[in-house]
Amino acid sequence: MTSSSGRPRAAVVGTGASVVGEHLPALRAHADRVELVAAVDVDPGRLDVFRAEAGEGVAGFSSTEAMLDAVRPDLVLIGTPPSLHREQTVAALTAGAWVLCEKPLCLSLAEYDEIAAAEAVSGAYASVIFQHRYGSGAVRARELIRGGELGAPLVAHCQTTWHRDAGYYSVPWRGRWATEGGGPTMGHGIHQYDLLLHLLGEWEEVQAMAARLVHDTESEDVSTALVRFANGALATVVNSVLSPDEVSRVRVDCADATVELTHLYGHVNDDWVYTPAPHVAEERVAARGGAGAGVQGAGAGLPGVPGGQGMPGGQGGRGVLGVPSSHTAQLGFVLDAWTPGAAAGERAGGAEHAGVRCRVVQGGVHGAAGAGR
Repeated sequence: MTSSSGRPRAAVVGTGASVVGEHLPALRAHADRVELVAAVDVDPGRLDVFRAEAGEGVAGFSSTEAMLDAVRPDLVLIGTPPSLHREQTVAALTAGAWVLCEKPLCLSLAEYDEIAAAEAVSGAYASVIFQHRYGSGAVRARELIRGGELGAPLVAHCQTTWHRDAGYYSVPWRGRWATEGGGPTMGHGIHQYDLLLHLLGEWEEVQAMAARLVHDTESEDVSTALVRFANGALATVVNSVLSPDEVSRVRVDCADATVELTHLYGHVNDDWVYTPAPHVAEERVAARGGAGAGVQGAGAGLPGVPGGQGMPGGQGGRGVLGVPSSHTAQLGFVLDAWTPGAAAGERAGGAEHAGVRCRVVQGGVHGAAGAGR
């Protein structure tokens, strides 16, 4: 139920680093639109620290079920280990709450089917954290590619080459099939190839290799793939936790321009670079805000991002460029979609289901590669 102010009432499940570092700042940024009323954690000390940080009025619980029964929140934000996501998401949906869950949403397509069935019965929606698609640079790049402004997409590259040491994998649930669902294909590269899917659409074929080269884990520590998209474009995908020089990169070569994003854990407009093809007239380039290769920014001077969605204040941010990719931006989209009175199609669209496409392509990579199993 909503609060007396009309704001949806939110609860967080898990009070670890991702919730403290990302979800709590997002909730604070949208405090005029959503109210945090409860938190769940099995660690009493960690829960107490979180509640002290979150402020007065946040009730504490040791189980998701007890919280749902007592609080009946409108929105549940889940930041627990991956093996718990399906159970907690279904419980929240069954209680009538919308869900915003950290990636991965679930560990198998069978689990995804359970979540979809719970949505159908409850009328609520579950979304997964894929914050890289919600910055204004990503919104504009998708608009340009999908609208044909850059010509037909032809070739793409998706790279998540990070570095994780043995200490990282000392956390018991990491690197295990039953608790994490995979290595960097599931837990790290997922953000970049979600963004690639967001830009290019549906995929048709995956060929892949994966290996454990360094870490003592069940799952892979590196994977590579070749992907054919429904639009005919071909892409390479590389996921690694063995790379000292860390970078996240998505590049799409279209008939009339290359668009490339280079960053690490989050992007802003200036991380996007547009390079026109030699045959593109200078007048056309100049009309879009640049005269030559390497024009930076969201669309290189093309018309601004329509809507400014995801900005704190919702509709008040319309027409604004310069929104970084973040949990704050994605939460804004979810709140826009949740708003009572929105048409069913608008609500469903605002809480777009990215999880199933990413889970299917993860399955394609792991299946094609064998992933050491």
